[in-house]
Formats: sequence, structure tokens, C-alpha cells
Amino acid sequence: MPTFMAKAATYERHWYIIDAAGKPLGRTAALAASILRGKHRPDFTPHVDCGDFVIIVNAKDAILTGGKLGKKVYYHHSGWVGGLKETRYDRLMATRPEFAMELAVKGMLPHNTLGAKAFQRVHIYAGPEHKHAAQKPVPYEGGNN
Repeated sequence: MPTFMAKAATYERHWYIIDAAGKPLGRTAALAASILRGKHRPDFTPHVDCGDFVIIVNAKDAILTGGKLGKKVYYHHSGWVGGLKETRYDRLMATRPEFAMELAVKGMLPHNTLGAKAFQRVHIYAGPEHKHAAQKPVPYEGGNN
């Protein structure tokens, strides 16, 4: 029996909602990355972009376990001498919780063109409202979250 290989052109994508309220940021990001890659489907093909769309709501209510809220630091560099900037996650979660979730999801996707295309399909919102009702998203029930 030949091995089935999915084709991106004939793939039907679904929309899923993940509620991050009260759940660890990393576990929510890992679940979202798995859906974005398409690993939750039985016809997953590693070299084909066969993932679905993900909407993450309540990103401001995601939690960081263990003391990471005060110890974990986000670094970025401006490119200039002495341009290293750092932001602790307690401030990042208070001011830009969507960005903190984006960093987590992006880090869990492959660092190639497939990961870049998958990252375009994630939509993250700090609160419970989103603007994708026309796509008829359904809450994701699989996974350990």
C-alpha cells in the first residue's frame, strides 16, 4: 500500500479557538504550534503546509509557572553598540501579553519557510473578543490543555 502524501493545494483548513485563561503560557503555545503545523490530523505530512488556523483568546490571563514571571527576561538588540534591551516578563505580560504569546508560539514552530507560513495563521487577542466570527471557529477540544 502506498504512503499517503497530503497536497497543500487540496487541503481544507479549519479554524480553532484556544482559551489561554488560567493555563500555562508555554503549554498553550505548544498546543497552538501543533495545530498550526497540522500534527493533530491523521494525514499530517511533515514537508507540506497542512496546518489549521488558530485564534488564542485571553492571552492576558495566561500564567507563568515557577517564578518565571519575575525571572524570565526578553532580550532584543537594536543593532547598535550598547543596544541590548531587556524586559522582564511581569512587565511584558502587563503591557503586551499578545507579544509574549507570539514569542512562545514562534519559538515552537520550525525555523524555516514552513514555520513562517504557519505563524501567519495564528491570531492572538488579550481579551475574550476576536474578529473572526465569520470564519465560524470552534473551540479546540483535543490536546492536554
